[in-house]
Amino acid sequence: MKPRVVIDDSVNDPDTGIWFAVPGGFTEMPLDVLLASPASAEGDRLREAIAPLVEAIPDDVTRQQFIAQLASGQQLLRALREVGTVHCSLGVHYDDVGTGGGRTLHSLFTVSWRDIAWSPRSVSAARAAATVEQHSNIEYLDLPSGPASIGETVRTASPGSALPSTPLLQIHAYLPHPDCKRMAVLMLSTTEVERRSEYRAILRQIAELTSFESPLAGAPKNQEAIGADR
Repeated sequence: MKPRVVIDDSVNDPDTGIWFAVPGGFTEMPLDVLLASPASAEGDRLREAIAPLVEAIPDDVTRQQFIAQLASGQQLLRALREVGTVHCSLGVHYDDVGTGGGRTLHSLFTVSWRDIAWSPRSVSAARAAATVEQHSNIEYLDLPSGPASIGETVRTASPGSALPSTPLLQIHAYLPHPDCKRMAVLMLSTTEVERRSEYRAILRQIAELTSFESPLAGAPKNQEAIGADR
């Protein structure tokens, strides 16, 4: 059986600058809708989507907690957008490795753009991973899209911080754009630090399928292609 391929509408957008594919288990979070102005059409769509959820909550306290959590999530997404994030997907998988017992694992995948000073792409890729504080397991790759690097960090909230104390694994892939003036940063974050090798393999797979050229260029109109985003 062929794997099911879902093509995002942005694959045909002339302003798209990067195309990529994610494996099953990832659900895109529509940033334009979730961060839309209340007076916009997207804002109306968001209210229509969450209204049944809010109405189904049986008591006012739980309802207010849900609304507060939604606002907190929007604040996080807004912060990601401000630093150049153009795509965000939530990963939900069953742990079928070792003694996981079929529990659910969660992760967050993002694609961001970063402006960089001009230099050869191989230099930019190497510099990106080497200059990030606490990066470990750095690897330099020659992908179909060009030179790239992968590195990972484990972050823990400072003592006294309001943030959870659970360690957070962040795996980064740095892919310099052919114009040598910007870089695509793919990041996969999860609290499942003990599954670092599996999550690294997922990010590597996504990086290998990433392209700076449309996969539909010169292809028949009915040919399936990977999803895309700006």
